[in-house]
Amino acid sequence: MPRSSTGTVVAALTAAALGGVGFLAYQASATAPERPAHSRQDERAGDSKSKPKGKDKDGGKKSTALPGDSGTGLRVVYALEDRRVWLVGANEQPTRTFEVSPSSASPSPGTYEVTSRVPSTIGSDGVQVEHVVVFDSEDGVVFGFSAAVDGSAPDPSAAKKTGGIRESRADATAMWEFAQVGTRVVVIA
Repeated sequence: MPRSSTGTVVAALTAAALGGVGFLAYQASATAPERPAHSRQDERAGDSKSKPKGKDKDGGKKSTALPGDSGTGLRVVYALEDRRVWLVGANEQPTRTFEVSPSSASPSPGTYEVTSRVPSTIGSDGVQVEHVVVFDSEDGVVFGFSAAVDGSAPDPSAAKKTGGIRESRADATAMWEFAQVGTRVVVIA
C-alpha cells in the first residue's frame, strides 16, 4: 500500500507556523518597553517635594536592600516612599526588586493579601493593562500592580483617584508568576 505524503505536508506546515509564531513573539518582546515611561505631567512637575528618582535625601544612590521592617516569610514588599517592590521568597531572600510608578492614590501602610488576578483589562485610568495583581480596596479605590501594554505610567496628579501601581512588562510578568491569590503584600512607608 503506498504511503500518503499528507502527514509530511501537515508536519511541515505545523513547523512553519510554529516558527512564524515564535518569530512574532520574539519581535514583540524585543520592541516592548523595558520600563514604564514617565507621564508628561510627571516630567513637567518640578515639584520641590519630589525626590530625584533613584537617589536618597543626600543625593547618593538609593539602597535596594530589603527594608528591615517588612515582615517575614514569602511576601511582596512595597515601599511607598522609595517607589520600590521586592519579591521575597520563603527563605527571606529577595528574588527580585524593581522600581514602580504609583498612581494618584496610595494604599495605607499595612499587611494585605492578593485577592484577585486579572490577565488583561482596562485600568481605572483608561489604559490597557496586563498582569493585574490586586491586593486592597479603600474608599472605592482598588490597589494593585500591573503593566501598561503601551508602557505608560499613571498620572500621579490626576484628579480621579486611581490605585494602579505600574511596573515594567518584565517586572509585571515576574510579579504575576510570584504573587498568587493569598500571597501577603506588605506596604511600608
